[in-house]
Amino acid sequence: MTATSAQDRPRTVGVDLQQNSEDTRAIVAAIERDNPEAVVRHLPGLVKIQTPGRLVVRRETVEELLGRPWETHEFQLAIVTYYGHVDEWDDDEIVIKWSH
Repeated sequence: MTATSAQDRPRTVGVDLQQNSEDTRAIVAAIERDNPEAVVRHLPGLVKIQTPGRLVVRRETVEELLGRPWETHEFQLAIVTYYGHVDEWDDDEIVIKWSH
């Protein structure tokens, strides 16, 4: 059995969100649902979410949990910072991953 090298593992991506609204709670729950490997840490006033390789925020999931229409541009109201590259940001989903 060989050990997995750091090169073989996908790089971690993540977002930090303000923890101040029902909208943010729905976004966090949607990210957890759509990214089963995500690790979520709740800090005072902040939610840190990390996942290997790729993080997806799907409009449809957020809307289902929020109980109202939600547009992906609303994500900007909750986000404090992210690491990775925004690979896709359209009306249906946001994808953060490393390009290299």
